[in-house]
Amino acid sequence: MDLESPKTAKEKLASATIKKVQRKSTREYYFPKLTTEKDGRVLFKDNPPLIYHTTEQQERAFLEVAKKGLEDYKETLNEARHVLLNRYTLMDVALKIVGIGSVGTYCGVLLMMADDHDPLILQLKEARNSVLEPYVGKSKHAQQGQRVVEGQRLMQSHGDIFLGWASGPRGRNFYFRQLKDMKMSPVPELWTPKRALEVANSLGWVLARAHARAGDSAKISGYLGSKDVFDNAIADFAEAYADQTELDFKALRNAIREGRVEATATDR
Repeated sequence: MDLESPKTAKEKLASATIKKVQRKSTREYYFPKLTTEKDGRVLFKDNPPLIYHTTEQQERAFLEVAKKGLEDYKETLNEARHVLLNRYTLMDVALKIVGIGSVGTYCGVLLMMADDHDPLILQLKEARNSVLEPYVGKSKHAQQGQRVVEGQRLMQSHGDIFLGWASGPRGRNFYFRQLKDMKMSPVPELWTPKRALEVANSLGWVLARAHARAGDSAKISGYLGSKDVFDNAIADFAEAYADQTELDFKALRNAIREGRVEATATDR
């Protein structure tokens, strides 16, 4: 009788990674981790600098302002999503520090509840004018949140079902999405050299498909041409970027060891 061969260390790590992502659902993981109850209200826990309330956000009146923006945002969703979102009530809003691409912008999280056991956490991110605007001209979308969302919808084969946009009372443009939607990041530690090439090839096709959907595929093909000049330029850039990343990491690690930079491990 054939017996199933034992899993390799890499297969075990892959299975563990998948199970970890599955466990981190909004209801079972992020909701109890990020929220608390105070005076009969479910609120975000203050955990500065990652998540915190300003004095203004602690006032109930702020929720009324946020609700207006939320209603505007709902109008940018299709009817099915709009109906689904109407089952939820806005409970709290807090500021949230996000990735380096959003440094200096206004980003936050919204806590929505349909009932005691049905939370939804949305993230709002400020959208400013594209850095490419001085070189390629302005977007046809004056609302920068709409520019971001429509771009994602155009380029991605499947995106967040709650992608939408709205404007704030002070003129800021925002786009909305789920805070966490159980995405799983690649684990390069599991890759063999052959697998790394397969992944690179697949990612290349995904990127090519996105650009073909968003641009003129014939013009893009003509620009790239039949020679390998562009291919080699991208490869050279990638190697230089990787080298610089390693140098930056070593510099940061040395700064931490010397006490010039304080580092704290967090589970984000």
